[in-house]
Amino acid sequence: MSKLTEIVQRCEALFEDLHFNEVKKWKAAAPGRKAIGYMPWYVPREVIHAAGMLPVGIFGGGDQLEVIQGDAYYQSYICRIPRSTIELGLTGRLDCLDGMLFPSICDVIRNLSGMWKIMFKDKYARYFDVPQEYSDAVGGEFYVHELQGLRDDLAQLAGRPVSDDDLRKSIAVYNDNGRAMRELYAYRSAKPWQAPTSEVYLVSRAGNVLPPEEHTRLIRDYIAAAEAEKRPKRDNARVIVTGSFCEQPPLGLIKSIEMAGCYVVDDDFILVNRWLLDEVATDGDPLVALSKAFLHRSGQMPSKYDASREEKGKLLLESVKRNAAEGVIFAAASFCDPALLERPMLQEVLAKHKIPYTAFKFAENTGQMAPIREQAGTFADSIKLWSAA
Repeated sequence: MSKLTEIVQRCEALFEDLHFNEVKKWKAAAPGRKAIGYMPWYVPREVIHAAGMLPVGIFGGGDQLEVIQGDAYYQSYICRIPRSTIELGLTGRLDCLDGMLFPSICDVIRNLSGMWKIMFKDKYARYFDVPQEYSDAVGGEFYVHELQGLRDDLAQLAGRPVSDDDLRKSIAVYNDNGRAMRELYAYRSAKPWQAPTSEVYLVSRAGNVLPPEEHTRLIRDYIAAAEAEKRPKRDNARVIVTGSFCEQPPLGLIKSIEMAGCYVVDDDFILVNRWLLDEVATDGDPLVALSKAFLHRSGQMPSKYDASREEKGKLLLESVKRNAAEGVIFAAASFCDPALLERPMLQEVLAKHKIPYTAFKFAENTGQMAPIREQAGTFADSIKLWSAA
């Protein structure tokens, strides 16, 4: 077995394990260890890590989990991820977690946070809000207050204070992880035939259950192994996939896009791993540093309030240029209000700049991939055949 195959198989095993055995293994290695789950998209994992706890990403049940009990809690016109997350909780699969964070994604996740407190009264749960105003004096002060509240909660749960030095060390750890993620995405963009997105996704997803230090090593090991294993280069269309920042597409969907003749050169999958665009300062007040990073150096996505309509689509256009993308695929979860409300605005920006795009919706348990593959294939063909004209 090659090193590359070994890495990918390990990541796939972590991806498929809905009992979170890796988290249980980490907790069992030292008495008193705790793990805190978080829903997509962004939470300050540095604060969890500084408290000596393992941040664990909970991205629903995917296409492996049959949702039975979870369907009783939400209407049929709500996206699937809250229902499958409830199913994970009610079937005991999340018993290894000592708490859950519900970030400010949408009203559905806000409601899920309250539901969680009712269903699991003995577990810590917090709705983690973020600023809607981006000045340091207003939004920054609010966010520092939110960070301090989380810090106090986790210190109480850990039974020890979370010092500024603890936070600075954790910020440095996640800075390195962020560097590794940027290296991975830059490598995939430069050589997408060497690092298919179906593999890059699995490597990134592994960071939701592994300690960040181990995940950073895994990323760099994958890049080295991918570079050592030569793969054929094809005349595929270079595309960006966007809209999947919360509920994740099935792995089969990602593979279908690739099999249809597309090289995915950028995406917004598992955005928590790449939310900050550069490094967080490791000097001064660490909470202020995290606040400034969120306000001024973070990604653009539907759940992040943007007061300036003129800025809408700016980062997407920059990504198209930076990654030499030939088109954009909008892939949003069904009933995802933030993604589906933003999509027309982004499409308007792309049309203005004459950038081809196509769009479809999915659910995390989507099983029929043929229509998606046909649509992606037709899009790739249109780019190659008619874009020059």
